[in-house]
Amino acid sequence: MIELTINGRPVELSEGATLLDAARKAGIHVPTLCHYPGLPSHSVCRMCLVEVEGEKKPQPACTTLAKQGDVVETDSESLRAFRRSNGEWLLARHPNDCMRCEVNGTCRLQRLVAENQWEEHWEEVPPGSRDHPEHVSSDHTSPSIWRDLSKCIECGLCAEACGEAGQQQYVIGFAERGDERLPVTVFDAPLSETNCISCGQCTLVCPVGALIEAPHWHDVLNVLDSRKRVSVVQVAPATRIAISEEFGMKPGTVSTGRLINALRALGFDYVFDTNFTADLTIMEEGSELLARLEAGTRLPLFTSCCPGWVNWIELNRPDLLAHLSTTKSPQQMHGAMTKRGNFARSLGPEFSDGKAEPYVVSVMPCTAKKDEARRPGMSGDVDHVLTTRELARMIRSRDIAFGALDEDGSFDNPLGESTGAAQIFGASGGVMEAMVRTAAHLKGLEDQIPLEWQQLRGVHDAVKTASIPGVGTVAVCNGIAAAQRMLESDDWRTEFVAIEVMACSGGCLGGGGEPKSMDPDVLKKRSKAIYDMDARAPRRRSYENTDVRKLYETQLHKPNSAAAHHLLHTHYSGRGSKRSMLMRFLDYVDRREAGEAASLFHPDGIWSTASPFGDIQGAENIESFIRTQLPPREYAARYLRHQMASAADNEDLTVVTPDGQRCRFTLELCPANDGRRSSTLIKTLQRQVL
Repeated sequence: MIELTINGRPVELSEGATLLDAARKAGIHVPTLCHYPGLPSHSVCRMCLVEVEGEKKPQPACTTLAKQGDVVETDSESLRAFRRSNGEWLLARHPNDCMRCEVNGTCRLQRLVAENQWEEHWEEVPPGSRDHPEHVSSDHTSPSIWRDLSKCIECGLCAEACGEAGQQQYVIGFAERGDERLPVTVFDAPLSETNCISCGQCTLVCPVGALIEAPHWHDVLNVLDSRKRVSVVQVAPATRIAISEEFGMKPGTVSTGRLINALRALGFDYVFDTNFTADLTIMEEGSELLARLEAGTRLPLFTSCCPGWVNWIELNRPDLLAHLSTTKSPQQMHGAMTKRGNFARSLGPEFSDGKAEPYVVSVMPCTAKKDEARRPGMSGDVDHVLTTRELARMIRSRDIAFGALDEDGSFDNPLGESTGAAQIFGASGGVMEAMVRTAAHLKGLEDQIPLEWQQLRGVHDAVKTASIPGVGTVAVCNGIAAAQRMLESDDWRTEFVAIEVMACSGGCLGGGGEPKSMDPDVLKKRSKAIYDMDARAPRRRSYENTDVRKLYETQLHKPNSAAAHHLLHTHYSGRGSKRSMLMRFLDYVDRREAGEAASLFHPDGIWSTASPFGDIQGAENIESFIRTQLPPREYAARYLRHQMASAADNEDLTVVTPDGQRCRFTLELCPANDGRRSSTLIKTLQRQVL
């Protein structure tokens, strides 16, 4: 142990602790902007400088190791003067746009300015490079993440979170030097044209508003305030724990009832539990695993409930698509069941006749869920996705005293019942543990296999494994970097029968849309809470969910049936492939988004319909045809989609139409001629009825 004195207070620390650790243990506030637990500190912002007796210059507390006998001063007049000057320099490089900023009230720079009453003394100097104005400062092309580099303070945390110390995706890195340094994408490409997997870890660590989740909460409030549509919200398991932190409660505080009551106060007509379809996901995925084991094909099975992981495979390893489970994530299953199942029919004749559909919102710990809600074949089932942070902004905007709400709220049914297995979906290893519980039952082994699998739990181990009697060895990859390392060799192909991958460390509990916490143990605290919820649950296996059983009896027949596949399973394609382009086009056609469908065609492109309409030439004519010649779109159970005949064969362009016909498409692509980066357009699209 090390003993030192800081501001006259004695402190005892372990070897390897920093002076910042010492200050926090002593209860002394030292400001920081570029420090984040779990990522390397580079003392860029210089806000945490402290004076150490015997040192000629102030030292950065975040990177200076504590030594035996240190005498440290954090609050001298000279340090306060330096922080003021440094802060006012940051103000000169930062837009005065706090009232409209998405992180207004939670921005760490804004907090420092307010606490210290810093003023604007420097001439305004915009960030970035005067010699390289091509660096794009504003980028809203990603469905999940928005960038506004005019607000960047060059702390480097986003590059660390995306780079070696974090996700190892290297989408964001630094360009230029000195005061012109700026975090940019490779070749300044928009995020939508990079290999960004939408995990949002960059938004989680950004101390200001330079990187944020694409904000949807304003649109949601407008719909709720109008009271013109039947509104439905579903809530993920990780959110009911982490939302507490947004309102000053201890990490790990479960606020399920308070959250439900807050959502009702916001105006939602129905509040459902995403855990209902987590149980449904397990029934489908567990059955799918056993079917693959019996057939001995497409093993190991990769879980598919994490959209960041699915994005990574489609972007980087389309050769692995066949290993992905075809089951939709709980969010998308819930959206499909809400809009196109029995619930929608129960809302009245307008809904059962396909003339209307409920407005569906999900509250997720994940930014990639925004991306997932727009995937071809699933888009429209969830209208808007809110992160945990966005929901907190909504609650504050309506002056709802969250902490004072009763904890007696309960979810609506029939899409609100869940088991303990669904609760643990939010933690790394939880999906695999839940699947093992149900797979054991389906094989008749539940009395011979433990209910809890401690080997699969934990928020810090990169890869966790367990040998399941009667099933085989399974693995859990905690974070996308761990998955990448596993896939560097082919050992996984023979070692495991199933592999869970969560793109974010800690699983959904560490998702990019969760509250920003400086507590280094926050994931452990959230994880303990979620496993405690499982331990207290009266039913802990997904097949024990009585409403899920009723759903199979009345609508889906059995797991992996044709009816279940129609609503609960999906398809994949390599990004930029012909299959991907075809899926996007057919999705736009199904939803009658004529302009979007036509935008995929070359201005002189040809669509050979193999129908009485013949060939349609020109993007404008294609848009007009979809808008005026196709029958109007219907909703709820009457809304039907094209489906790919193969779930994951990247070369197979065979499609099953909404009326059951099988067609094969042939595409010819060409580069876009309007200067857009790496864009391709459809030159010819030919349809052949089989």
